[in-house]
Amino acid sequence: MIRQQFLDYCQGLKSALDAIPTDSAELFLKLLERAYQDGRQVFLMGNGGSGSTASHAAGDLNKGVSYGREKRFRVISLNDNMATLTAYANDVSYSEAFVEQLKNFLHPGDVVVGISGSGNSPNVLKAIEYANEHGAITVGMCGFSGGKLAGLAQLPVHIPVNDMQKVEDIHMMLFHVAMQVLCARLDAPAHAAARPA
Repeated sequence: MIRQQFLDYCQGLKSALDAIPTDSAELFLKLLERAYQDGRQVFLMGNGGSGSTASHAAGDLNKGVSYGREKRFRVISLNDNMATLTAYANDVSYSEAFVEQLKNFLHPGDVVVGISGSGNSPNVLKAIEYANEHGAITVGMCGFSGGKLAGLAQLPVHIPVNDMQKVEDIHMMLFHVAMQVLCARLDAPAHAAARPA
């Protein structure tokens, strides 16, 4: 029984991988590379498993891609500062916990990535809306039907799969792909003179 459930999950994940919007995924990778080249700040955020993805991705980009390079990524996961997060959640509203942090740091041209399996997390949506209104470039990583995030973000990366764990698996995988692609491109001799298309 357990073995069959394991095999079913793996088969479902294979099908989910086939649903990845490759055009959007490619644009997302190019956007991260452009942010690096232009010295833009990248903000990531999410709740629960999506928050873990944001934290993990920030570590991969800040250390995994940047270590040993003179030029480095500048990535902040907005769900990582527990003192700030819980202060806003307790004193204002949890729905304001990400947007209020953006008000401190966001500049036009920065990249804001909201990660929400359902696409309907109020704190993610508020932050994306604010970023849109203040000249940032917004990405919405979502699953299921895409929720409100798919229509609000300038670049939706929508995994149309009705399974939260598989959506989260793929979101994390996309950041791992980004890490390997970016390392390869930054290590390429011709890269210093090249700009992403």
